[in-house]
Amino acid sequence: MPEISPAAGEAAVHVIDDDEAVRHSLAFLFQCAGLAARTYDSAAAFLVVAPALQSGCVLADVRMPDIDGLALQRRLRELGFRLPLIFMTGHGDVPIAVQALKAGAFDFIEKPFDDEALLGTIRTALEADRRSREHEAERGRVAARLATLTPREHQVLERLVAGQSNKTIAADLGASPRTVEVHRARVMEKMGARNLSELVRMALSAGVAVAP
Repeated sequence: MPEISPAAGEAAVHVIDDDEAVRHSLAFLFQCAGLAARTYDSAAAFLVVAPALQSGCVLADVRMPDIDGLALQRRLRELGFRLPLIFMTGHGDVPIAVQALKAGAFDFIEKPFDDEALLGTIRTALEADRRSREHEAERGRVAARLATLTPREHQVLERLVAGQSNKTIAADLGASPRTVEVHRARVMEKMGARNLSELVRMALSAGVAVAP
């Protein structure tokens, strides 16, 4: 059975296993569940395409020739690869799987695995990946808005994040409270924040420094 290729931009399950029968079985399972999948017969084959992948999750066997699961995990970490990585393990491989979890793997599934349990884990991983990408996109949007602030507006923002009042900010910056109010209003407008708590949340998520 051929792999089920995802449409452009669609998150896929990337299955890595040197056993052809296992690859085909999993591809069929995911197809029946409405999930796009791509299969690879080795970790090396997957590493060729890994740098270009932006969404989805990875389901890999722990025991593979040449590059095993832990070695694959190390190489993916070196690449800055961020998609959730799930391992398939035999009963005797559980200690290896625990080691993989400590190194950042999303989860592991013991063989023989229950189809519904596997699908549940895969869907959870895909949802985690979706939320992660949304968070990164939000950080990008906030960073773009921060770039529109003037140096003085940045100073006001840093002090708002620190919880300072307009009066305190004015004294700290040697400006009038009215001037601070104007800067604050401009910061709120440029950042697209509806209220102060939303502004603080956005600033903290983007790593804005907090004024001492």
